[in-house]
Amino acid sequence: MNVYRISALSDNYIFLLHDPDSQIAAVVDPAEPQPVIQKLQELGAKLVAIFNTHHHGDHVGGNRDLLHCFPEAIVYGGAEDRGRIPGQSVFLKDGDRVKFGDRWADVLFVPGHTRAHIAYYFPPIEVDAPGELFCGDTLFSGGCGRLFEGTPAQMVNSLSKIRALPDNTRVWCGHEYTLNNLKFAVTIDRENADLRSRFAEVQIARSQHEATIPAWLGVEKQTNPFLRWDQPGVRKAMGDRDPISTFAALRKQKDIL
Repeated sequence: MNVYRISALSDNYIFLLHDPDSQIAAVVDPAEPQPVIQKLQELGAKLVAIFNTHHHGDHVGGNRDLLHCFPEAIVYGGAEDRGRIPGQSVFLKDGDRVKFGDRWADVLFVPGHTRAHIAYYFPPIEVDAPGELFCGDTLFSGGCGRLFEGTPAQMVNSLSKIRALPDNTRVWCGHEYTLNNLKFAVTIDRENADLRSRFAEVQIARSQHEATIPAWLGVEKQTNPFLRWDQPGVRKAMGDRDPISTFAALRKQKDIL
C-alpha cells in the first residue's frame, strides 16, 4: 500500500492509498475532489473507498463529487456521524476493522475534537515496517485538535489510545500545523531538549516549504505536550494539576493564542 499526501485548501492534507497490484485506491478525508481525481488519473487507479475521520466540511467536502465520478465507492465514517457525512454507508465503532487491498485497518473511536471522531490504524505487515495512522484532527504533529464537541477527559482517553500505538507509526494528520504547534510547545515544555531540536528542524523545513507530515509517533511522544500531560515538565507549567486538569489547562492556553 502506497500513501500519497495531497495538499488541499489552505493547509489541509488529503491522503490517497494506492494498491499498485490491483490498481485500486482509497482516499482519507477528501477536502475537495479535483486534486484527488487528478492523482487517480495519474496513477490509473479506481477509487473504491472513502475513509472519513469526522464530519467537518474540510474533511468531507469532496465526497459527493467523488461519488459522482466513482458511484461504487463505499463511504466509511463513525457510527455517531450518521447523517453528517455525505454518502456515508458504513458506520464504524471502536474495535471494528476495515479492509483495503490486502491490508486491514483497526478503527479507533477517538472523540474530543468532535463527538464521533474515529481514526484508522494499519498495523505493519512486515518486521520493522511502519504502521500507518490516519487520525484526522485528533492528534496533530506537535499538537492536537480543538475540543469542539468533546471534553478534556474524552480527548485524554482518545490520545491515550493513540499514545499506546508503537513508536514506529507514521502519523498522517489532517493539517500542516507543526510549526505553530511547536512554537507553543517550547513555551510549555521548556527543559525538553528533544523538543528544542525538533523545533529548529521544523523551522528549517518550513522555510523551505517542506511538508512535516507524516510525523513519527515516537517523536510525538517525546515532544508533543498534548501527549505529555502526565510528564513533570508539562504538569509543572500547568500548575501541578491532575492529568485531566493539566490537559484542559494546556488546551485552553493554546486556544487563546
